[in-house]
Amino acid sequence: MVIVCRHGYVEGRVQGVGFRQSTAMEARRLQLSGWVRNLPDGRVEVLFEGEDEAVSSLAKWLERGPSAARVLALTLQEHPVQGEQGFVVKP
Repeated sequence: MVIVCRHGYVEGRVQGVGFRQSTAMEARRLQLSGWVRNLPDGRVEVLFEGEDEAVSSLAKWLERGPSAARVLALTLQEHPVQGEQGFVVKP
């Protein structure tokens, strides 16, 4: 089992559409740890880690997000594993 971590930003209509809560639900379903938060510039920032396949699945999900969202760009980078416990929505 390979554990990996990704950090990145989602751009588009991603605030005020349940993006953070939907991301947290999907991450928990995939048994990933990390966090998600809104940024003042309208983007959503996310960090998630876990098994490689599950991380890839969430990355694909983030490309579209929940039905009310309109994702225009997703930028993800490899990140050192943080040892996060659970997945939280940050204020």
